[in-house]
Amino acid sequence: MVLKVTDSPFSQEQVELLNRLLPTLSEVQKVWLSGFLAALHKVESPMAAGFQAASTANGPVISKEVTVLCGSQSGNSQKLAKVLTGKLQEHGFHVTLSSMSDFKTNTLKKVENLLVVVSTHGDGEPPDNAISFHEFLHSKRAPQLVGLRFSVLALGDTSYELFCQTGKEFDKRLEELGGKRLTPRVDCDVDYEEQASEWMNQVLASLSETSVTQVAAASAVIGTGTQTEYSRSNPFQAVVLENLNLNGRGADKETRHLEISLEGSNLEYEPGDCLGVYPKNHPDLVRELIDAMGWKPEELVPIHKNGEERTLEEALSSHFEITVLTKPLLEQAVKLSSGNGLQELLAEGREQELRDYIRNRDLLDLVEDYDLKGVPAKEFVSILRKLPPRLYSISSSLKSYPDEVHLTIRNVHYQAHGRDRYGVCSSYIANRLETGDTLPVFVQHNPNFKLPANPDIPLIMIGPGTGVAPFRAFLGEREELGATGKTWLFFGDQHFSTDFLYQLEWQRWLKQGVLTHMDVAFSRDTSEKVYVQHRMLEKSKELYQWLQAGAHVYVCGDEKKMAHDVHAALVTILQQEGGLDSEEAVAYLKRMQQEKRYQRDVY
Repeated sequence: MVLKVTDSPFSQEQVELLNRLLPTLSEVQKVWLSGFLAALHKVESPMAAGFQAASTANGPVISKEVTVLCGSQSGNSQKLAKVLTGKLQEHGFHVTLSSMSDFKTNTLKKVENLLVVVSTHGDGEPPDNAISFHEFLHSKRAPQLVGLRFSVLALGDTSYELFCQTGKEFDKRLEELGGKRLTPRVDCDVDYEEQASEWMNQVLASLSETSVTQVAAASAVIGTGTQTEYSRSNPFQAVVLENLNLNGRGADKETRHLEISLEGSNLEYEPGDCLGVYPKNHPDLVRELIDAMGWKPEELVPIHKNGEERTLEEALSSHFEITVLTKPLLEQAVKLSSGNGLQELLAEGREQELRDYIRNRDLLDLVEDYDLKGVPAKEFVSILRKLPPRLYSISSSLKSYPDEVHLTIRNVHYQAHGRDRYGVCSSYIANRLETGDTLPVFVQHNPNFKLPANPDIPLIMIGPGTGVAPFRAFLGEREELGATGKTWLFFGDQHFSTDFLYQLEWQRWLKQGVLTHMDVAFSRDTSEKVYVQHRMLEKSKELYQWLQAGAHVYVCGDEKKMAHDVHAALVTILQQEGGLDSEEAVAYLKRMQQEKRYQRDVY
């Protein structure tokens, strides 16, 4: 459709602008724009657009009381829950926002409108602060929830087999208990912001009995004029100040200490927070993929559904994930080319074969193994997900290093299926990032891994390898504050001579009294491998005394092995020194988690 001056009330200049804009809009954008204009025309106050009608319409009166519960490991769900709360309050709702660990379960049966924002951690498990509520809801103590209206926003990662499992379980269980959905559950991948915003608008529309387009229009007008902030969707281009290898000569590993300037960003962080980093894919993999497909690197391809384009080489380098295979990706790839055997791999009953195939393989493997050559580049990139940022525990205190942030990153590289493989972000930082270069970053606040407000409380910190990063931040902060509470650090790696990360700093803090005790475990320096959990068990009596004295326990690092072994060691210590049986010991640690005395930053 082409507008003409004679057909419309617009000037020639306005018609030309509209004719350039309209063909570029998607159907979703056209619907949104129509709702936006309708809302502007219909009401004087955009914030009130469409919402007054709900209170006067025929039908039941809708409660303005809403409970928002969040379960979060790294802070994403908590951040979204706060955004949702703000939107609800702007539209006149009375909102109770709570972490699942803080929610009083005996009040659940009184809740009329419940909104759940929850991530999935590890292999389909609830995040730490959602465990107790998840167990309660699936127990016989859970009440019938007839009259409850609910909706679930689930966060996850499609590279994991049990994608959004925790959100799915909450959604199913709330329905089993008698609840009715306000809106269908939405499952978000790592690039979650757009889907989350659409879910929020759907929820607001359902609660207000008005249209989604009016909600979107009102929200858009409310947000107009707010100061732009650096964030996940608008990262700060930070200058690299230092990029050093922490490991000694001859080490089997390479660990980078990265110092980054935040000057001019107004970004702030606290110990326990993470820094999000947008990396670039390895240039060798990008070139090999383009060559294998017979594409031209300078060809323009869309990187966003609004039509924004980049060259294929830049798109594959900086905008799309090409190193991880997922089942949803393979299901989309089947549609691009048939008769190559990929459909058989996805057939029912071959789940284990599929799992084995996608492990440690990338997009180049897929196109070579299943002969996808010939698929046009524009079609192919349309099935790829965006290159997600990598989150790293911050290893500095802002009080110690104003306008700076430090990271501790292990360079990942290995061989699999006959080819060299590289960690996307770690290899970019270790091999291709120079001092003076810029890096797109944002701060990811993590309220679930924080120092106690009382500086006199003793701390037990367990962080092997790069898991020690946040504890460098903790001790730097406590040094600046003059905190007097005792501190105990357990650190482990392979070799004392090459892998003792930040050794001189720990020694300085031990001498100054900022660090009270330090136990180390270097697994390859002895005939029998010794890890941090073994050092904990060796000091079980003193550790138990610290726990009884109210110490806070922090664990950072590998979730699959280390965190489970450390947890098991704590259970054993409680049994041996406290005389508890296994159930009592587990319950003791659960109470510590609920009291925020036992916090984990594990991955």
